[in-house]
Amino acid sequence: MTARVLDGKAIAAALRADVTARAAPLPFRPGLAVVLVGADAASAVYVRSKDRAAREAGFTAQTIRLPADTTGAQLLAVVAALNADPEVDGILVQLPLPPHIDTSAVLEAVDPAKDVDGFHPVNVGRLAEGRALLAPCTPRGVMKLLAAAGVSLSGTRALVLGRSSIVGRPVANLLLAANATVTIAHSRTANLAAECRRAEVLVAAVGRPEMVTGDWVTEGAVVIDVGINRLPDGRLVGDCATDSCAVHAAAITPVPGGVGPMTIACLLENTLLAALARRNIPIPKPPSP
Repeated sequence: MTARVLDGKAIAAALRADVTARAAPLPFRPGLAVVLVGADAASAVYVRSKDRAAREAGFTAQTIRLPADTTGAQLLAVVAALNADPEVDGILVQLPLPPHIDTSAVLEAVDPAKDVDGFHPVNVGRLAEGRALLAPCTPRGVMKLLAAAGVSLSGTRALVLGRSSIVGRPVANLLLAANATVTIAHSRTANLAAECRRAEVLVAAVGRPEMVTGDWVTEGAVVIDVGINRLPDGRLVGDCATDSCAVHAAAITPVPGGVGPMTIACLLENTLLAALARRNIPIPKPPSP
């Protein structure tokens, strides 16, 4: 079996075009504000991509750049001002923050109605209950890739490898909401390879380069590789050894070009949904995760 490659770039482009079309007739422009603290090069590139994507979708966009020595109190004051700004529908504080800032305190300070990252405890709780409007962007992207693969999740055995609060746990909750039978595995899981082989849907989000090999994948499984790791030779690889996994999988995401492009596309969708909800405008169709 040779796996079908799920083209995240094409699927993300279609979602961005849909968001742009849905936003165009609105009597206002959804507004996104991104806060960047410090000069981390990777974060700066990512923030520029978010700003550009928002503008291309017809949104208003602003990036607030703060020096690395910004105090927690100063950052909280910026967040409070954005919470109070009626023109801002979505707030995203770019992570990671400098180590002297309490990340949890900052994320909890964001208005849940503007929390387009889906990290506020209120939105985390709603996600656990299966009723979140604003789900974290990368997990939402995973679900859209599964939909594009034509996977019927109801009753399907799904395994999420990784238990982070940013990807692993939210993906598991979204899969549960779609009526999948979900296992969360991690570094302490006994017989990890055997657990992975039981899965019809395998989501790898553990942050270890090419940890999942072909003999961990059951025949006909769908493999979603969330990981992105840079090797010493400069190559980018996922958490799965793509070539060996593709021998057994029915469908697989590439790295790069799989889950990555979906994250910004889902950020735009979250911003649109937040803008509509804040103005009590009916959402034309239920948002797919």
